[in-house]
Amino acid sequence: MPRKLNIFYWIGLINYDIIKIREKVREDYFMKVTINDVAREVGVSKATVSRVLSNNERISEETRLKVKEVIERLGYKPNVMARNLARNQTKTIGVILPMDASVSFGNPIFTQMMQGISMYAQEKHYFLMYAFGKEEEEEHNIDEFSQNGIVDGIIILKSEVNDKTIKKLRESGFPFVVIGRPGRETSVLWVDNDNFGATYEIAEAMIKKGHKKIAFVGAKQKWTVSKDRLEGYKRALEVHNISYEEKLIYHGEAFNEQTGKEAMDLLIKESPTAIIATDDLIAVGVNDYLNKIGREVKALVGFNNTMLAAYQKPALASVEIYGERLGYAAAKLLVEQLEGYIKDHMHAIIETKLIERESFN
Repeated sequence: MPRKLNIFYWIGLINYDIIKIREKVREDYFMKVTINDVAREVGVSKATVSRVLSNNERISEETRLKVKEVIERLGYKPNVMARNLARNQTKTIGVILPMDASVSFGNPIFTQMMQGISMYAQEKHYFLMYAFGKEEEEEHNIDEFSQNGIVDGIIILKSEVNDKTIKKLRESGFPFVVIGRPGRETSVLWVDNDNFGATYEIAEAMIKKGHKKIAFVGAKQKWTVSKDRLEGYKRALEVHNISYEEKLIYHGEAFNEQTGKEAMDLLIKESPTAIIATDDLIAVGVNDYLNKIGREVKALVGFNNTMLAAYQKPALASVEIYGERLGYAAAKLLVEQLEGYIKDHMHAIIETKLIERESFN
């Protein structure tokens, strides 16, 4: 009998809680403060309250303070979704990563870029929507973003020579920003490093240390970042009267350790004394290969300055490209375009810095 009483007791409590919840929902529904309530209390139009909420400069400071005081006193909470729909905005940015999720997150530089994008989006109260995919899926993802009203604008994390995606977006007029120099497309917003200059400086520094057989190991040959870095390397050789040799060049399929190892299988017989790798992961692959066969090069430099490079044996020199700043600047350019601050096409160049470690002699 006591057990039955306990059961009924708990059932009674649950029913009581349900009733209270229903009453609270009903109270919130019927008592919710609206923009009309705020306007009536202040003695202004609903449009004026709306302008105050959107920080319209046409509203006087006196009116702005009155409206904000009433909003706070009444506890009015604007319906952000409704406001965005009225403006035909989603307050969402689409980010297109150039590879599968496992590959993109596996390379620290993309994670850094996404962190920078996320930081600026958070500051400006934008949401983010990511899409991952190989080259054949990229066009589909961009169509989904740009044609279905899912996002207000797009950030693309790479650029190719004669990039069809960039051309298509430019012609459609849909807002977008590219991380990577967009080839000959001058009428787009983009952010990048001076990849030509950074690689030129590395090669020149190696030459000044006495190196003449400098190998170059890269990937994704169609990407403009790869093209610019190779051109910087070539130019340094030309300026210092060193012959460019194809047999010292290797282009892999991906920015990973495997590319570095595959490159050394071919390049080791050329006995380079210095190697420029266009990604730290490639440099790690090169270093692992050399360690396993007991060989060394006097100078090995990668790009992106990841923690992985610093903990190799020897610690790898690397070019800091400030991926977080690239992402932040790209998001800033896009949001400024979406909010009407940019009248002309613009781009931003993020500085680089060579971080010298044990592998740079």
